Amino acid sequence: MLVVAVALRAGDGTVLMQRRDFEAVHGGLWEFPGGKVDPGETPEQAAVRELSEELGITMDIAALNAVGFASGHTVPAEQGGKGPSRPLVILLYVCRTWQGVPGALEAAELAWTAPEAISSLSMPPLDYPLAEALGRYLSTG
Repeated sequence: MLVVAVALRAGDGTVLMQRRDFEAVHGGLWEFPGGKVDPGETPEQAAVRELSEELGITMDIAALNAVGFASGHTVPAEQGGKGPSRPLVILLYVCRTWQGVPGALEAAELAWTAPEAISSLSMPPLDYPLAEALGRYLSTG
């Protein structure tokens, strides 16, 4: 399964994190906003669509900068997942420009977080390597 995530970076350097709905898999944990890539979509198209659906914002594909990825497996049903465990790849992008004010349309809560504090949040396992990749990306550019 291919998933995209986006680190929205505000002018003050903070990054938007969202808390998963408490009824969802990994409920209550913090994550980068994003979601599944639908058939026929590019990852960048999926990122634009997902952030529109989840946060109510619009962005241009050209505003997305690839940061890194993490891979693993989905949570199996016997551990609270939605079916058998499947391979999972999450692609992370950074976006510094968008239109609108992000709102928690599909999340329990949003928080603007200092990049160095992201890895201290309680997150799903694959968000930790994404946070590390983001830190490396921000320290070089």
